[in-house]
Amino acid sequence: MNPKVAFVFSGQGAQRVGMGHDLMPINSCEKLYQEADQVLGYPISQICFEGPETSLTETRYCQPALYVHGLACLLALRERSQLQPAFCAGLSLGEFTAHAAAGTFTFADGLRLVAARGAAMQEACNASKGGMVSLIGANTETARAIAHEADVDIANLNCPGQIVLSGADHHISRVVEVAKTHSIKRAIPLKVAGAYHSRLMQSAKDKLAAAMQHCSWQTPVCPVIANFTAAAVTEVEAIRAAALEQVTGSVRWEESILLLREQGVHHFIEFGPGEVLAGLIKRIDPHLKCTSIAGLGDLHRAEEFIKHEKLS
Repeated sequence: MNPKVAFVFSGQGAQRVGMGHDLMPINSCEKLYQEADQVLGYPISQICFEGPETSLTETRYCQPALYVHGLACLLALRERSQLQPAFCAGLSLGEFTAHAAAGTFTFADGLRLVAARGAAMQEACNASKGGMVSLIGANTETARAIAHEADVDIANLNCPGQIVLSGADHHISRVVEVAKTHSIKRAIPLKVAGAYHSRLMQSAKDKLAAAMQHCSWQTPVCPVIANFTAAAVTEVEAIRAAALEQVTGSVRWEESILLLREQGVHHFIEFGPGEVLAGLIKRIDPHLKCTSIAGLGDLHRAEEFIKHEKLS
């Protein structure tokens, strides 16, 4: 029996100007970007390929851009390998890309959802004054205590020693002081537009719920790990509920990877720029193996990874 592999997809923050441009010689990738431009009604391909960075960084553009890029990278691999994942997963926005990859919804329906999510989250950021802070070296128990004292929310449980809190600006500034009382030496404010994965995103959650009513949902061909529950979801109602709760709830990435390990997954292929997820996976368990596909130049390495690890 071949080893199990999980496909994982990047979240916001991994974006890079130029991403996807080198995939254009692949016909299926070119057609995907053309379809994306038509569905959205603006040239997301141009924003991906040419920027400017200020536009690509905007949440309303960044989320659709990463969604399209992740699936373009998957199509590029499909040109060379028909490897099928045992599971899919994605970090925050990447959870939606994972569902598109698993067939939960069509590319176009997923893109509309992601565009609605991104626009709603940007509106929520503009309407509230919020931010995020990374606690370096904190464990979950300590992070929860700090979050409670500072009246903020836990946004991301990424990997050992990297937990992100999210909330109103005046509470985020208090996190730095509270962290010192818990012997956390580094609490680093992040350069983000707002308080993602916190109660300040409630309006975005409400708007996404409305958008979800216009999407056709199917049972995925493989289980997808939900960020909010850190559990595999296959039933449509559970999928929708988890994807919705994620907007204001915590991204439990470390637990998600540990769950996959328990399910016998020791090999991962990351789709998206920056190798962010590969880095987190290695910090969660250095024995896990991961290769990343961000563009054309990564395909040969991915082929060798699949061959060497006997994944198909």
